[in-house]
This record gives sequence, structure tokens and C-alpha cells, in this order.
Amino acid sequence: MNDEILLVFVTAPNLAEGRDLAKKLLEQKLAACVNLIPQVESFYWWEGKIENNGETLLMIKTMKKEWEKLESFVRKNHSYSVPEIIGIPISERSKPYAQWIKDSVS
Repeated sequence: MNDEILLVFVTAPNLAEGRDLAKKLLEQKLAACVNLIPQVESFYWWEGKIENNGETLLMIKTMKKEWEKLESFVRKNHSYSVPEIIGIPISERSKPYAQWIKDSVS
């Protein structure tokens, strides 16, 4: 469905990069809203070993029709060679909030 709403998770290495990505996503009309959670601790496999770092989590509200543009934009503007970009459909939401997201995204 093209009118499907997504919640997209992206992690950034720090708050400054997270803020920069959030502002640019909004300016490009790829997101209606971006929440930043400034301090998450991430454990993950990277290049054959377990890593542990502090990161900033972006919670991006957008439309599925913008997924490819959003993913491409994050990949081009992110400092990680393999950034986390995960989209989850939002099946339950208030009608006014859903309409606001639709109206806010290109």
C-alpha cells in the first residue's frame, strides 16, 4: 500500500549527526517527524567482533511511498558505511495523526 505509514529506525554515532539527519529529512519532506533519543547503548557484530558504542536513535515517521528516497538519502548522508535503516509499518494509529503524517510528507 502506498498510503502506508512507516516508523523508521536509524542510529547515528552522536547527537550532532542525528540532528543534522533529522533536519535534512524534514527539509526534503521525507519525514513528518523525527524523534531523537540521544543516548542508546548498542552492541553489535562488526568485522568479525562484538562492538559496543553509544549512539543516538532516530525514530522517523514517514510514508511507505518515500521509503526508497529516504533509504537512499540516509545512506548518502550518514557517516556509517552500513547504517541501520529499518522500516516498520504502523498498523494502529489515530486518524488525525495519520492524516497529519500524510499531509506533511511530500
